Amino acid sequence: MKKDRTVTNIFLAGVGGQGTILASNIMGHVLSTAGFEVKKAEVHGMAQRGGDVVTHFRFGTKIYSPLIKYGDADYLIGFELLEGLRYINWLKNDGKVILNNQKMYPPAVNIGEMSYPDDIPGIFRSHFGKNNVYVVEGLEIARKLGNIQVANVVMVGAFSNFLPDLKEELWLEAIRNLVPERFQDLNIKAFQEGRRALG
Repeated sequence: MKKDRTVTNIFLAGVGGQGTILASNIMGHVLSTAGFEVKKAEVHGMAQRGGDVVTHFRFGTKIYSPLIKYGDADYLIGFELLEGLRYINWLKNDGKVILNNQKMYPPAVNIGEMSYPDDIPGIFRSHFGKNNVYVVEGLEIARKLGNIQVANVVMVGAFSNFLPDLKEELWLEAIRNLVPERFQDLNIKAFQEGRRALG
């Protein structure tokens, strides 16, 4: 069967508690509303203990499987630096990387059994070129907004720049639909700040 080249593959990688699932839900709402077929699959490690959480996210005119083939991701969104690096080989040679500049040390690093890699963005640039690697100060932006838990939506805002045909109002509508009312204004600001960060 001939491959459907209109399919876009997005691999999201983060740590339990970072809100990667909400991020993928916002993306799914937007793209479904825009008329695309969307399929996604979430894989949870020990999420409640800070383990890894990854989401395979695919959209296009027709999607037959929610799973991305190894080495076939168009985009890798790393909500934490090391988690992004862990899945570097899932990205196409010409893929794009969007990294949240945040370090969350795993237990092996905390007890001294392993060291946290230096210059993870630089590792990505050496593989994919500097023009395909984007670093977002998601945690710092969220901190300035008063709640570090919205760093995930900052990252969604940054990523939205790569889908320029989708109007901003679609993203804001998704946030209003998926976020409790008392947190909507904060999350909308987080999205807009993330969008500006790479806009």
